[in-house]
Amino acid sequence: MDSTDRPAPPYLNLLEPAGLVAQFLTHPPQDFSAGAARDGMPWFVAKFDLLTTMEPAAKRRISALPLYRWWGGWLKPLTCFVGTTVTEYAPLPARFDAPILIAGIKAQHARDYAFLIVKDIPQDSPLLSTESNAASKALVAACSDNGFVLLEGQALAYVTIDFASTEEYLGRLSSGRRKDIRRKLRSTAELEFETVPTGDARFADPAVRAEYYSLFLNVYNQSEIHFDLLTADYFDAILQDAASGGVIFVYRHEGRMIGFNLCYVCNGNLVDKYVGFAYPQARELNLYFVSWIRNLDYALRHGLRHYIAGWTDPEIKRYLGAKFTFTRHAVYVRNSLLRAILRRFSSAFESDRAALETKSA
Repeated sequence: MDSTDRPAPPYLNLLEPAGLVAQFLTHPPQDFSAGAARDGMPWFVAKFDLLTTMEPAAKRRISALPLYRWWGGWLKPLTCFVGTTVTEYAPLPARFDAPILIAGIKAQHARDYAFLIVKDIPQDSPLLSTESNAASKALVAACSDNGFVLLEGQALAYVTIDFASTEEYLGRLSSGRRKDIRRKLRSTAELEFETVPTGDARFADPAVRAEYYSLFLNVYNQSEIHFDLLTADYFDAILQDAASGGVIFVYRHEGRMIGFNLCYVCNGNLVDKYVGFAYPQARELNLYFVSWIRNLDYALRHGLRHYIAGWTDPEIKRYLGAKFTFTRHAVYVRNSLLRAILRRFSSAFESDRAALETKSA
């Protein structure tokens, strides 16, 4: 599957196929409800702990504030989010006026929900067009003008494919990291590899789809943050979608599938979306490291510009050589007291940036 020109997506800021947005709206995560405005802007509603990504020390300071036992529950409300959990950035309508868009979002949702969050707004992303970055800046300005609090988002990892081989890529890392990664890659000799496109005939079998979903659940259940549990129906839909440009890297050991990595070739990039592992085999065979190098090799051989590796586990991705671009969230708080508290502690949401920049220094 070579890099090819695809029709322009119906959204700005989109790194993934637009079909993922459609499937999110049709099959939202467990206990979520989802919809879209007339202009196509997606939104969803879910219970959310606003302190989820806050630094631990700041969480302790907030819990020590007067009467926290009384008002602390307000920080875990039913919240309306503008965006999706299946795209790296908030998809914006292809043509929009930022002040009108934000005014419409407030009018539609702010009265019904104590918190309204426009999530994952890019900050001068090297992965996006000039048009998309300009639209995001206009969106941020409109949010600020309309009383939204701007919070630091998470770190999106990516690798620019500017090397001639994965050996050259590894050669750019420190000697200690090179030695460690090469040692971990020895397990490649014990693995069997297969590359499968989404929409392959095997995914017509419910048992096959269930096996992939069970490995995805393994990863979800061992993660520290549990927010959006993608459903089996969503996975069924994306596994059977032949038009999306999905490519699945499958890993087997002694004939048994112990892992997969579902990526998308989109707009000249390889976008890493979902992974599933069997434990403890995946850890014992260093599947995370093996899959990282295999993804880079695929992107290189198919003439792609970037490998986009997602926002989880930023420190290990930095260790593997990734760079990062950051996002912001714009939060509208209906209660004026909570709005003031959120503004006071807004810098405490910069944990990804602080950790990565400290270790880079």
